[in-house]
Amino acid sequence: QVQLVESGGGLVQPGGSLRLSCAASGSIFSIYAMGWYRQAPGKQRELVAAITSGGSTNYADAVKGRFTISRDNAKNTVYLQMNSLKPEDTAVYYCNADVTGWSTTRRDYWGQGTQVTVSS
Repeated sequence: QVQLVESGGGLVQPGGSLRLSCAASGSIFSIYAMGWYRQAPGKQRELVAAITSGGSTNYADAVKGRFTISRDNAKNTVYLQMNSLKPEDTAVYYCNADVTGWSTTRRDYWGQGTQVTVSS
């Protein structure tokens, strides 16, 4: 089995910064793309940013220029640096990873989610 554990959420004032981390562990053979999604109350889950194993990145238009996704392949960890946060960034943020395990076929895994609240 594969587990994704997120950390780094919390309450921050508008204009502030937060850094989210997500570590994958378990019976991992290979991790392909990793990414961050978010879901605000009453809205659908949406992609925030994604990164391939080779380092290519993709961002939602709403976060371009403010958020940066990165990963440490040696640690099976993906990060999301969030700067210039706005109230509309408030949501539960979920980590996602496309993984092949030693005894499982390739599939998506999700973290439990971490709350990010931007408010004064």
